[in-house]
Amino acid sequence: MKQSTQNKLTQGNILKSLISFAFPVLLALFLQAMYGAADLIIVGKFAGTYEQSGVASGSQLFNMITMIITGLTMGVTVFVGDCIGRGNREKAGQGIGSGIVLFSALALLLTALLVPSSDLLSELMHAPAEAFTQTSNYIKICGIGTVFIIAYNVIGAVFRGVGDAKTPLLTVAVACLINILGDLLLVAGFGMGASGAAIATVSAQAVSVLFSLHFISKKTLPFSFSKEYIRFEKNYVKRILAVGVPIGLQEMLVQFSFLFIQVVVNRMGVVESAAVGVAEKVCVFLMLVASAYMQSISAFVAQNNGAGAYNRSKKALFYGIKTALLAGLLMSILSFFGGAMLSSAFSNESSVIASAHEYLKAYSIDCLLTAILFCFIGYFNGCGKTVFVMVQGVFGAFCVRIPTVFLMSQIEDASLFHIGLGTPVSSAAQIVLCIAAYRFYNSICTIEK
Repeated sequence: MKQSTQNKLTQGNILKSLISFAFPVLLALFLQAMYGAADLIIVGKFAGTYEQSGVASGSQLFNMITMIITGLTMGVTVFVGDCIGRGNREKAGQGIGSGIVLFSALALLLTALLVPSSDLLSELMHAPAEAFTQTSNYIKICGIGTVFIIAYNVIGAVFRGVGDAKTPLLTVAVACLINILGDLLLVAGFGMGASGAAIATVSAQAVSVLFSLHFISKKTLPFSFSKEYIRFEKNYVKRILAVGVPIGLQEMLVQFSFLFIQVVVNRMGVVESAAVGVAEKVCVFLMLVASAYMQSISAFVAQNNGAGAYNRSKKALFYGIKTALLAGLLMSILSFFGGAMLSSAFSNESSVIASAHEYLKAYSIDCLLTAILFCFIGYFNGCGKTVFVMVQGVFGAFCVRIPTVFLMSQIEDASLFHIGLGTPVSSAAQIVLCIAAYRFYNSICTIEK
């Protein structure tokens, strides 16, 4: 297979290279957010609160699953980035082949677990009785599409590793378009509610993956690859998992803490349940710049560390923090003062909009904090220090966020603002840990061989 021109993450102006790479990532995340938001928006506009609550609870579960998969595939990004930085293109292709085998097995396992357990999972999430069936149906149908969730994330991880952020942008654009059209047809047209939204989601993922494979087959790639590489190679799988498992475990536990918030809120009532679902979708958009920098800095640092340019990696971290903070300030102001306006895009119910705005007022603080935290996480991921990333994430989730949410929920007449405070309190504690770790690692931040 032909090789493309070499990537430029290890060359040229650092800030320009970082922003040039991060911008397509940002657009891809925006489209992915639109992809996820379409279900809730269209169901909220054309179905009702019960259906919206079902989508809110079900999508929260699948958001956790998706984040776990994204964390695991970070092992592929770092592995490929390191190989490309060292100029070892054949090894990069062999590692990708082993990753395909690994994640195919994971896809089959998750599908076998999720589909028959939809009722049990709905019970564990304390889905409101009025929305129990809708939640279960959403989980069951989306569970069937798990293989496509994993395939999309593996493809994205590979191309971020080689410094190509445009290909994932094209694939998610296709998924977003198909999902919106599917939602309009099945939810607005045929009145299928949460089930229709789930079917549209799975169909969009399937079409996106097929498009991705066709597009990749026509594209010039910066690594060697053939069908013979698709086999289980212990050493490559071990390296991928060494990076990916700590991140995936961290994402699982962190997202579990957000699932805990949903469970607490579900007990408050169906309006609060729908409101948190709405607010969390808004938050995805508010955190787009920070999330884009987290992914971009990971790939940037992996390649530059692989090339021995450690100071370049450190400078990229601080450039990322400074620019992300500017965006974070704007998002903070928008969240605090314009939360109702943002929430109204997802629901027609005034009570749901008002409650979602209360939740977003607490998140306005986190918009500033995640600008710093996500850049640090991306840096440590790129350095291969994923065990620390896992530790700080678990500490924030279980030692800070969950206890804070629980204590706030015990306040008489507690509002969603009180519940939402658990997130910025956790982020502040995690930033302290990251600063301490950065000083500790200092010049030894290299990928473990």
